[in-house]
Amino acid sequence: MINRMGRVPEALKIDFLEKEVIHPKGHEVLLKIKASCICGSDLHIYRNRHPSVKLPVTIGHEFCGEVLETGDKVTGMQKGDRVVVEPVINCGTCESCRRGEYNFCENLTFTYREGHGAMADYFTGTEEHIFKLPPEISWEEGALAEPLSVALHACRRAQVGLGDKVLVIGAGPIGIMIAAVSKRMGAKEVVISDVREFRLTAALNLGATKSVCAGKEDLNKVISDLSSHKGFDIAFECVGSEATLKEAMELVKNNGLVIDVGIFEKTDITIDASLYVKKELRLKGAQGYCFDFPYALWLLGEMPFGQLITHRFKLEDLYEAMETAVNPMADAIKVCIFPSQSP
Repeated sequence: MINRMGRVPEALKIDFLEKEVIHPKGHEVLLKIKASCICGSDLHIYRNRHPSVKLPVTIGHEFCGEVLETGDKVTGMQKGDRVVVEPVINCGTCESCRRGEYNFCENLTFTYREGHGAMADYFTGTEEHIFKLPPEISWEEGALAEPLSVALHACRRAQVGLGDKVLVIGAGPIGIMIAAVSKRMGAKEVVISDVREFRLTAALNLGATKSVCAGKEDLNKVISDLSSHKGFDIAFECVGSEATLKEAMELVKNNGLVIDVGIFEKTDITIDASLYVKKELRLKGAQGYCFDFPYALWLLGEMPFGQLITHRFKLEDLYEAMETAVNPMADAIKVCIFPSQSP
């Protein structure tokens, strides 16, 4: 079998590598990919603006598939199982891994960065990071387990609790999911801001209590009418820009918490450091996940996140899919790829 694997060779270009599929060994599992979604980080890569990734590189890490074959040491799954993959590679031996905090692994990387992207027909991974997909969850919904795990990790890191007043800046898929999870975890108010109204509508449908169209409304004026007018308990920055990080810092209350989730294409920024002292702010980053996938799979069965998938393409149309996802006029939230080749 030949595996077609989508790659970004240079900015705004897509090509395909073709490699012979190798039989899995040991704890390896060979999958036929059924659905693979485009992530915001894929778009950073596509524009050659990802601060941690150099081109050329394969892309795709939000996906699920059907087990075709297993290595001789695999015990937890068999041919025909529907599964989803956690696309991390951790060493298992550093201090963080031994503590069970593999998201802090000293050698952490992701499968797509090592030449195993999931915009492909097939994927081979290790049993350790593969989970069975509940029968009630469709293939395309299953591909949302990875971004939902990111949102869950951010909310758990923020320790969102009953009665909290939460601000989410940026209504991309992760921002929308963070708003939904925050409400599910007991937040009283969940205000989400973005420049695109169709994304704000999706966020409201999934649990946000108030939306603010940043291009048309003054966020400060809108929140002055809310019970959070003295400041939010938690603000999630999901854009990755100097302006929105500053906004998050300004809009949380004294001793408020800012969680940075966005990827900064421009990493050198200027902020008002005095706010840390005057407001005793707390600032945390949130990247990836750590034992969050089982919770995400449960939550996928509880909430209609599938409505975030707005566009669908075949694998051979990956360039058109990327252009759709990167185009602000396309009204895209999640773009999903379906390989048409069968084993």
